[in-house]
Amino acid sequence: MQNPVTVIQSVRLDDQNDTLVLLDQTVLPNETNFLELKEMEDIWDAIYQLKVRGAPAIGIAAAYGAYLGTKKSTAETYEALFEDFKKVKDYLATSRPTAVNLFWALNRMEDRFKQETGKSAAEVKAALKEESEAIRAEDEKICEAIGENALSLLEPGWGLLTHCNAGTIATAKYGTALAPIYLGQEKGYDFKVYADETRPLLQGARLTAWELQQAGVNVTLICDNMASIVMKEGRIQAVLVGCDRVAANGDAANKIGTSGVAILAKHYNIPFYVCAPLSTVDLECKTGDDIHIELRPSEEITSKWYEQSMAPNGVQTYNPAFDVTDHSLITGIVTENGIAYAPYSESLPKMFKK
Repeated sequence: MQNPVTVIQSVRLDDQNDTLVLLDQTVLPNETNFLELKEMEDIWDAIYQLKVRGAPAIGIAAAYGAYLGTKKSTAETYEALFEDFKKVKDYLATSRPTAVNLFWALNRMEDRFKQETGKSAAEVKAALKEESEAIRAEDEKICEAIGENALSLLEPGWGLLTHCNAGTIATAKYGTALAPIYLGQEKGYDFKVYADETRPLLQGARLTAWELQQAGVNVTLICDNMASIVMKEGRIQAVLVGCDRVAANGDAANKIGTSGVAILAKHYNIPFYVCAPLSTVDLECKTGDDIHIELRPSEEITSKWYEQSMAPNGVQTYNPAFDVTDHSLITGIVTENGIAYAPYSESLPKMFKK
């Protein structure tokens, strides 16, 4: 029996109508609204405004966007079409700086373009469509493999803590950090999940809690600053989080607040697992110090969720979208090809060779 949540396609291509269809994650859980986007400016805005979010989903959306933008080109030669493709690619790349999947997907689309050297514009466009669809299909298989690998680390009846949203709507299917929860549910593991609300954009409250509740999972929503007490009370046996970029040494950038959860888990001797597809592992990035952290608008802290501002007018804010969890706090990095353990500088490259 198919889970009602894992069948949701949060990102899909309507090629017949030259449209990218996205589940608008900014209006969940109160509305389930699918956007139909045709213009590159609207696709860029959807990525920047977090209407589509989650590293894999961003990559899929970018790949579809690169295809649709190129499909509109009237260029007749391979060289002229490539110029138009590059404009689209470079534009979409400016939407979010931290999620490596955005650049991975766009670079993969460029590599496919170059493989079609000398072919007609129509043939190149067809190849780009094929590549974008392949990226989506592969992510679905990757997420299921991550879920199976992560599930091997867990025991039935465990309490699990997660932060932000790394579920179906952040990927092609299943998610990364939520994948073992969905697969475990199918096998009767009876997990008890605690979802951090994840301020300031409340991805845990609005998205993870919604996903898991819709799927019939035993989920309890907690404020971010309650993570310590549920750990102290023995309610948590493992922490599962997703990731937007993993450095070569195992440092992992994820939604703001993740590093604090990792520090708490270390204190209470609870395993802390990062679930990350290999497309999120950036071996060219030596350490977390090399990861560019996106700064978001102050309104997300002061007024976004309130009828009136909850902070003094004009107060200074600091709103980084991500933080970096030091590799020393990570028990294991779960990929589709297996589980990497410290030293990550040795284990992560081996994951790519499997």
